[in-house]
Amino acid sequence: MALKNFAFKVLKKDKEARIGLIETHRGNINTPAFMPVGTQATVKACTIDDIKKTGSEIILGNTYHLMIRPGINRIQDAGGLHKFMNCDLPILTDSGGFQVMSLSKLNKIDREKGAIFNSHIDGKKFYLSPEESIKIQLGLNSDIVMIMDECPKKTDNYNLIKKSMELSLHWAKRSKVAYGYNPQKALFGIIQGGLFNDLRKHSLNGLLEIGFDGYAIGGLAVGESQKEMFKVLDFLKDKLPYDKPHYLMGVGTPSDILGAVKRGIDMFDCVMPTRSGRTGLAFTWNGRINIKNNKYKNDNSPLDENCNNFSLNKYSKNYLNHLFNTNEILGSMLLTLNNINFYQELMSKIRDNIKKGTFDQFHDKYINKL
Repeated sequence: MALKNFAFKVLKKDKEARIGLIETHRGNINTPAFMPVGTQATVKACTIDDIKKTGSEIILGNTYHLMIRPGINRIQDAGGLHKFMNCDLPILTDSGGFQVMSLSKLNKIDREKGAIFNSHIDGKKFYLSPEESIKIQLGLNSDIVMIMDECPKKTDNYNLIKKSMELSLHWAKRSKVAYGYNPQKALFGIIQGGLFNDLRKHSLNGLLEIGFDGYAIGGLAVGESQKEMFKVLDFLKDKLPYDKPHYLMGVGTPSDILGAVKRGIDMFDCVMPTRSGRTGLAFTWNGRINIKNNKYKNDNSPLDENCNNFSLNKYSKNYLNHLFNTNEILGSMLLTLNNINFYQELMSKIRDNIKKGTFDQFHDKYINKL
């Protein structure tokens, strides 16, 4: 039986906000969608079964980290990333470009060779070209593959951002050639250009000429303000192709997501719910809670009385405070699961309100609360 081809369609719009459906042979993804981050073949502190119970329909893997540990050969020998981590959900893998920027103290960018960098683990030298990045992602058996790009740090230096954007376009062409043709999978381009509208437009136009299955907005969530980020999205929202998924990389807070959906974004990923969960910060419909605060020591109310999934509301703030202040692993597990569940509840409510034509009211109610 032939595998289902990758496809995307918009089902309903409420002004710029839109509900869509991504079809893959591993399952469908309702958009707007949030992808929990499984950096090293695991969503930290959670099992895949629990991730699925939150309503997550796709997760993200990381080319850079998996290339370094455990190595592509080991994962290929296990039958690919899905079998290696016992995950039957679709998996998107990023290209590794962001981690080359953010983690490597010693790295060099060469137009033809790609990124030359030292591992943040043991200093071993690696070469990551566009061709190698695509080869690794296909070897992982990713369902959505990202082009190799350069993600520069936030800067007002126009010439630096222009040079980086042009390099990313050069690498985008090479990524497309290396990827070849596979209708069951998808290759996404990445729009760069910092906070400069003309560079963003040039990048998008170049990517449209090459042709991709989806279009991601990179180079944000690197230190700019929310206002600056929304300004970039406002500029791009009418220029992105209507019939392709729009993916905002590395974003973000619940209010970031609400504002981006209002500007036509379909896909998100961020380490925030899992990282926050491990450090004692919980997301709830009443706002954020730092469970380690002393005021919760004798608070026997549930973390979020509105959460019925997993019966997470049977654990009191008092008990969770105790777990974190005694460094018990269960505390990190429970808060991480709470946060991912909250993010998926948020996405579900976003989709419901777009369907009803009430997204603006929902946005305005929660944009400054969450």
